[in-house]
This record gives sequence, C-alpha cells and structure tokens, in this order.
Amino acid sequence: MKEHQLNRRIDDLDYLRGFALLGIILVNILPLLNINVPATDTLDASYQRFLYLFVEGRFFTIFSFLFGVGFYLFISRAITKGERAYILFTRRLIALFVMGIVHSTFHPGEALLFYAVIGFIILPFYKVNRRINLVIALILLLFFASAAAKAGLIIPLMLLGLVCGQYGVFENLSQKTKKLAIFTTVAFLFSAIGLYIQYQSIPSTPFFHMIFANEDGTFDETSTFLRLGITIGPLLSAFYIGLLLLLLRFNIFQKLFAPLKYYGRMALTNYLGQTFFILIAANVLITSQLSYIDTLFICLFIYVFQLIFSIIWLRFFVMGPLEWLWRIITYWKVIPLRKKQSDLNS
Repeated sequence: MKEHQLNRRIDDLDYLRGFALLGIILVNILPLLNINVPATDTLDASYQRFLYLFVEGRFFTIFSFLFGVGFYLFISRAITKGERAYILFTRRLIALFVMGIVHSTFHPGEALLFYAVIGFIILPFYKVNRRINLVIALILLLFFASAAAKAGLIIPLMLLGLVCGQYGVFENLSQKTKKLAIFTTVAFLFSAIGLYIQYQSIPSTPFFHMIFANEDGTFDETSTFLRLGITIGPLLSAFYIGLLLLLLRFNIFQKLFAPLKYYGRMALTNYLGQTFFILIAANVLITSQLSYIDTLFICLFIYVFQLIFSIIWLRFFVMGPLEWLWRIITYWKVIPLRKKQSDLNS
C-alpha cells in the first residue's frame, strides 16, 4: 500500500468489525447463560436451527480474518513512520494476551487469548512472499475446515487477512465493484451448496451445542450437523463479507449501516462489553429459566445500548476507552483521548 493509503483509516473494515460483533454475541450468550436445549417444535427450536445454519462459525471467522488485516496494517504503518514495528506489535500482543486471560475467567473459550498466541505465530509471515502466504493459508484452511477444527481455523484466517493486506484488497474498493460482485456471486453459490448439505443433516430434535465422538470414532446426527457447520463456515463468511462490501459501494447503505462503523471502531471495548452486559443479565434474571428467544431479546437490548454509546462516545473521543488503554501499553506513552475542539465543531 502507498503511504497515504496506509495512514488513513479504512472505513470498510470498521463496518465489517461491527457486523462481526453483531453475530458473535448471538452465539456467545448461550453458554454464558447456560441456556437449556429447547423443546421440540417450538420457536426456540427454530431459532436454534437458524443460529447454527447462519450464525455459528460464520462471524468469528470474519473477526479472525479482520485481525489478520489489522495485523498487516499496524506493522506496515509503523514501518512507514520509522517506528520499531515488531517491538510495538509484541507489546500489543502481550497486552491482548493479558486482557484475554482476564476475560477468560468470565468467558471460558473467549477469542482474545487465541488471537494473541496466534499473532506471535504468524508474525514472521509478514516478510514472506504474499503468494507463498496465500498458498499456505489456503492449504491450512482446507485442512482445518475439513477436520472441523474451529480453533485451528483461526491460524489460516488470520494469515488470509495478512495476505489480503499484502495484496491491497481493501485499497480503492470503489474501483473494484465488478470484481467484488463476481467474488460475492461465487461465494454465494458455494455457500448455498454448503448450506443445502448442512440443512439435510439437521437433527430431528433440538440439540446440545457440543460435538461428541462415539467410542468407535463415529459421530451422531447432531455432531455431524455441527461439524458440517464449521466446515462450510468460511464460505458463508466470505459471502457475508462480499455482500456487505458490495452494499457499501452505495451511499444509501453507507448511511443506513453507519452505526456499524462506530460499533466496529470500538471493537475491543464492545466485544468485552458484551460479556459484561451478558453477565449483568445473568444476575438480574437469575430467578428465570431463560430460553433461546430470551437471549435474542437480551442481545437486541445490548445492540441498541452499545450502538448508541459508540456513536456518542466517538463524537467526543478519538477512540474507545479500551482501545485507548491498549494503545498506551503498545506505545508506552499516554496519548490524548479527547478530540480537539476543532474536530468537535466539524
């Protein structure tokens, strides 16, 4: 990327981060609130099927991919400015690791810990030829997807994000509408095929959201359905990304989805904040046995609050509170958080 392109913020990535956060909470809330398996032939059962067809394994992949893009942009911008890029990024990952450890005490299995560890793994790939990185990423993606290894997918997804940075995929997207439309169409066709295959394996009754193997290594219908969901997850994620980016080429959708941009600019604050609000809901509603649909309403409430909060906060401050703390640790110096008066009046 050219220097002036590296130094400006890419709004499309913020929209995508915000979009990814909307989907992540819908699944994360289930284990955090210990939601029981829904009854057969209920609205809860239908919603469960919807989640595991269109949400689970689709949005965390987008988030992981975007971390890789952000990794490339951070290193490249630091190098362009003559800063000690690798030292800065190492501090950044250590800070993320610590936040991940703290967060995991409240949310076991959370993503930040994995991102920090895998960030160190893919750090050397920044200097590797982009074609080599692309081949490695695709091979690993096929391997982990076919094995239905959800955690393993983070590695190739982050590496693919790095590769997209190397190829300048997010540069001048307004001039790539035709290519974007072709990508989105192809992704739609493959994801539709994948969804059809997964749909054929939907369990006859509602299910527990864990994958189990029998003693002989076989999987029951629920585990087969869930494994297929993980396998085709990157295909749907690619379609979601392509569709959103395609819509954002039109001003009407940029304005309509504008809250997502602010939501994504405070991705770290809002991601950790989601867990905070879910745990508050758990304490407030502790006397009630919550259902799948109940979790949807809780998520909608959290959406509204966080979207409004993000818009108001970024009206007066340059970044989210946890993003600011993360930046202080990264650069080891305090930077101004409040916007300048000239910016507030603009």
